[in-house]
Amino acid sequence: MIQFGRKKFNGLKIYRNKKQVKETAYLNGQFLSRDKAQISADDRGFIFADGVYEVIKYYNGIPFRFDDHMQRLQNSLSKISLNFDCTLLKEVFYTLLERNNMQKKQAGVYCQITRGANTRIHSVPPYPSPTVYAFTFELPSHTENLQNGIKVITHEDIRWLRCDIKSISLLPNTMLYNQAVENGAGECVLIRNGIVTEATHSSVLAVKKDQVITHPLTNLILQGITRNAIEEICAKKHIDFIEEPMSEEGLFEVDEIMIASTGSEITPVVQVDDRVIGNRKPGKVTQFLQKEFFKTLEF
Repeated sequence: MIQFGRKKFNGLKIYRNKKQVKETAYLNGQFLSRDKAQISADDRGFIFADGVYEVIKYYNGIPFRFDDHMQRLQNSLSKISLNFDCTLLKEVFYTLLERNNMQKKQAGVYCQITRGANTRIHSVPPYPSPTVYAFTFELPSHTENLQNGIKVITHEDIRWLRCDIKSISLLPNTMLYNQAVENGAGECVLIRNGIVTEATHSSVLAVKKDQVITHPLTNLILQGITRNAIEEICAKKHIDFIEEPMSEEGLFEVDEIMIASTGSEITPVVQVDDRVIGNRKPGKVTQFLQKEFFKTLEF
């Protein structure tokens, strides 16, 4: 628990707020009303999308694989040569949950770290002062999607070649996801050079002959935290987990498809574009993985 007053904990300055506010955010060492959180117009996150982010889900105040999320965030920071110690964030996130009365809800914490404000030059400043921003939001499970499955569309993967970095530059993702929404779909599965990579904000996994198949970890996909959980479940339950490229046409030759992410958890896919997957119902392996996944959340 943070002791408020003008002091430091774990190297981050904390400033006293004179009154509680309904929705509190964190910005550069200060907890304040989210509508009062302001950054410089010269922030490189705003000018260049020069930053990374992470989203963690809390189930009744308990984070899902917190260390994995922090390691991924640290990896993204390292890959863009931005120094920041992510271990400093744990108390910040707990305090946000408390101040926003979300300790007993399914809640998400969004954290974004940019290289901070600087003169607009393309080269990276040698001694940046990062901008660190975090806020909470309700993130309930999408029960109907989990039970009944969703439709997805496919589209060429138009993103950059460093998808292993969780960059705040998400314009291609939002464009393609919006296209999915406009077509009555719940996600957009991305195809690069004829190969399924991932979706706009989730991993894509297929099941064929009771084997789980997904794209190998390369620069073309993000290492999904829920994907990692699925791999561990498969190892424990003796289900083959195969990392190999799958062709776009191969999507229609499998028995089951699912997407996996912090927000989607493990969501069955029952239709791709205009073609039905399986019998338009969640498959048995997907349902089994869902069941085992939610068992891990019985803290």
